Amino acid sequence: MCSEIKSGTELYMSLYPEDSTDAGLRLGNIVPDFSAETTHGPMESFHEWKKGKWAILFSHPADFTPVCTTEIGRLALKYDQLEAMDVKVATLSVDPVKSHSEWLEDVVAHCENNIEIKFPIIGDQSREISTAYGMIDPGTSDAQELPLTIRAVFIINPDNKLMLSLNYPACVGRNMDEIVRCMEALQLSYERSIATPANWPNNHSDMLVDGSRTDEYKGSVFLLPTVSPEEAEEYYPGHYTCDVPSEQKYLRLVKKEDLNKPVKKVIKPIADEMFDATVIEKSSVVAPVEDS
Repeated sequence: MCSEIKSGTELYMSLYPEDSTDAGLRLGNIVPDFSAETTHGPMESFHEWKKGKWAILFSHPADFTPVCTTEIGRLALKYDQLEAMDVKVATLSVDPVKSHSEWLEDVVAHCENNIEIKFPIIGDQSREISTAYGMIDPGTSDAQELPLTIRAVFIINPDNKLMLSLNYPACVGRNMDEIVRCMEALQLSYERSIATPANWPNNHSDMLVDGSRTDEYKGSVFLLPTVSPEEAEEYYPGHYTCDVPSEQKYLRLVKKEDLNKPVKKVIKPIADEMFDATVIEKSSVVAPVEDS
């Protein structure tokens, strides 16, 4: 029988309010719902369109521009991988749908790979969606000769909460490998009491363990500070605690292969005790399901 558990996402999202207090969209907020015309037909409700799934909302400044052309092409190359991860994808600009459809012929022709644009592109001519998501400044957009949205990426979880946002200027194209990496990391944390280190999954490729150099912890993840030593030993007996000068036991690595075990998620009441270093409610871990 699996012990009571709580995931990293549940712990960290409890720090953020679901509703914004000043109309700004921030992590943990329920994202605005909207209806729109798209290259795949009407989208009556964004929330219904993605119901129960992860989603990426990806804005580009304008059709028939060089960087955007390459970005949509590269995103198309990642679409099958994202779909296999149960992720919905939609892109957006303030151009009309007719412009999107005509421009996509250029996108497909320019990409060096044989691609198909399988995700909808939203036409936001009214700029209502762009404004609601903070992609455009409503106070200045009417006066601008080119009312461009920024290059924004919003990753939204199955509960319609904003988990990650990236903002790029018009002059810098986005890296689709990084977007997929972020999605993989967020999905891991959504199910388990872990956090991914810097440069994951290429982290900790050369470590000194028991007097020898090893790469066996490459791609490993950290247990959250809220996981007690007893829980760590029970559910992740193979975890490794890194030695540091402070002698504090907070750098606890779990190998990538140990995360492939099935997990079962059960919630227990949050304890009153708090961790001073993290200001996160003390709770238990997401544990592998024991074989019967």
